[in-house]
Amino acid sequence: MKILSKVNFVTPVQTQIKLVEDRMRAQADERHPDLRAALEHLLSAGGKRVRPTIVLLVGSMLGGDSERLVTLSAAVEMLHTATLVHDDLIDGALLRRGTPTLNARWSPAATVLTGDFVFARAAKLAAETESIPVMQHFAETLAIIVNGELTQMFSSRGIANRENYYQRIYAKTASLFETCAYTAALISNTDDETCELMRQFGYDIGMAFQIVDDILDFTSNEGTIGKPVGSDLLNGLITLPALYYIESHPDDPDVGELAEGGYADPQRVARLVDAVRASDSIRQARGEASRFVDKALAALAAFPAGNEREALIELAHYITDREL
Repeated sequence: MKILSKVNFVTPVQTQIKLVEDRMRAQADERHPDLRAALEHLLSAGGKRVRPTIVLLVGSMLGGDSERLVTLSAAVEMLHTATLVHDDLIDGALLRRGTPTLNARWSPAATVLTGDFVFARAAKLAAETESIPVMQHFAETLAIIVNGELTQMFSSRGIANRENYYQRIYAKTASLFETCAYTAALISNTDDETCELMRQFGYDIGMAFQIVDDILDFTSNEGTIGKPVGSDLLNGLITLPALYYIESHPDDPDVGELAEGGYADPQRVARLVDAVRASDSIRQARGEASRFVDKALAALAAFPAGNEREALIELAHYITDREL
């Protein structure tokens, strides 16, 4: 399997990524010192900056204005950052990428307010693209993400259903990837067919990205991911590796208890995690992620060769090859 480093696909937009980070930091200028410190803490934690990289690569490939693309990139990464702040608080996560989360340092009230501030500044940046369709799509994406979180919280526990799973990961992750690619095409003043191809590209790599995240929830270790291995199952959320196992082992008594709240039993969940890891389910889930990437690459095939297209191809491969 070809293993790709981050540098491969970031190289064409490295200078712009620095501008994106500067634009994000500037959102807390002249604000409360603790708020500036909190935003700096969130940004200094790093991250792969995959979402703004998609915006910049797609927009550059389509001849978009660099300044507007930087603004849009900062908007989507601020939106992503805000969702992480709230997610970590909801999940009680104390580490992200090996760094203490904001809620590990601050009270819940201060953490929520900081997330709200970051959401607000993300919306302001989206408005600065001066594109009403971009603003509309941005707002709709935020609504999809929040509705997905509420649906997951109230009506997805213990459900072993592929349609439910696909809906959850679209809301959680793929919707924002879709927005990155689609809105980058929108502000590049291209035609509807091209916008649709980019929307499909973003959707497919977003679905693959979350599937791989769900695989890593089984295959990584607690020290790396900052939460217990199999934490999704512990929360009653059945992801693709578990779905493959459930479909091939319907007579496993631990499987039968999931719908009845069996995920609340840590010993049962530990047995299931071990069983999933020992089965063929991880390989099958990776195969599904690879199929989504193949569809994303098919969407890119319509565009002429160039540095940006090649970088997007490498990014798509990175999504399935990555480890935390």
